[in-house]
Formats: sequence, structure tokens, C-alpha cells
Amino acid sequence: TKVTSPISGRIGKSSVTEGALVQNAQTTALATVQQLDPMYVDVTQSSEDFMRLRSELESGQLKQNDGKANVTLLMQNGNSYPQTGTLEFSDVTVDETTGSITLRAIVPNPNHALLPGMFVRARLDEGTNPNALLVPQQAVARTPTGQATVMVVGADNKVEARQVTTSQAIGDKWLVTDGVKAGERVISTGLQRAKPGAQVTPQEVSDDAKAAPDSKPQSDKSSS
Repeated sequence: TKVTSPISGRIGKSSVTEGALVQNAQTTALATVQQLDPMYVDVTQSSEDFMRLRSELESGQLKQNDGKANVTLLMQNGNSYPQTGTLEFSDVTVDETTGSITLRAIVPNPNHALLPGMFVRARLDEGTNPNALLVPQQAVARTPTGQATVMVVGADNKVEARQVTTSQAIGDKWLVTDGVKAGERVISTGLQRAKPGAQVTPQEVSDDAKAAPDSKPQSDKSSS
């Protein structure tokens, strides 16, 4: 008897041995075929983040991307997965236990680097904020009450402490929604030597530099 799989993929170990009795409509499958290309990736999003995203899209603060949202993956070893996937759908109910919504992405897997049951981290580009301000995370300090602060270099090269509002982390930066403006200079290293009112000699560096006294918050695009 020849049994044909309805999908293409790789077959695992057989659930029954040769010569064993099998019957029509039995509960035990002969074997399991796993589809490896493409792969479905299920991720969760908190209902709080979902409502925030929806509010920002409706207010126009975030611009919705054309077509389906792109999905990028980070493997367990910290490496980026080379293929970009797309968001297929989001669930219509919230898990009462976790307070989260399940999203499903479909990702190309031609080299079978992804396997069923593997854990990965996913980033979904669901919207774009063209006026986002990004500040290096090492430039943001916290007061004993948890208030985020940065040290800003003014026009006269004097240091000023500034309270800021951060909404979320994007890569190695904070998305700042209040407290600094595009073009202002924020000290990102040597904070222990920077005192409010002190005169400094700032050195502006590019975004990819690893060491510098200060850097500008970026008027860049961010995704949620």
C-alpha cells in the first residue's frame, strides 16, 4: 500500500513498526511530515502594546506600512536570520492568562535553518514614526524614583540635566517622546564626570562610533 503525504516536507521517525496492524481512521499516525519551507512563526504581543499601536496609528503618529508587515528574526545564538518574513494574521482574542495576543508570521526557510519547536525572537515592522527621536541607552540614567534623565550640552557648551520620557527600546536606543528635540546634543559617555552647569568640550560622532563624549538624538524612523 502506498500512502502519499498531502504536503511536502521532511518525515520523522515512524510511529509503528513494519508488520504491525494498522486500521482505517486509527488515532495513531504512521508518521509525521513537517513542512520546513516556509515556516510559521507564532509570536505574542501584549494587549497593552496592541492598544498603544492602534491608538498611534489612528492618531497619525505612526504611519502604517504598505502591504503586510515585515518580520525579522533573531536566532537563539544571537545571530540575525537572513530571510525576512511577513505577518499573516493576528488572533482576535486575548489570552486571559497572559494578557497577550498571538500573531503568526510566515518566513522562508530554504536552508532549513529553522526547525519546528525552535525558539526565536521576532521584530515586526507594523508602523513607522517619521519624527521619532532615538537616544543611546547608555545616555539615559534613572533617578531613585525611576525618572529617566539625560545630560544635554547647551549652545554655550554647558551641561544641563533634562528629564525625558521614554516609550520603548529599539535596538540599543530608547525612543524618546518628550524632553529633548532633534539636534540637541546628549552626552552618551563620561556621564560620571558630567555635572550640571559644567563647561565641556563636546565631540560629535557618527551613529556607529563605539566611543565618544556625546551624540545627537536621531531624527530617525522607528518601528513597533
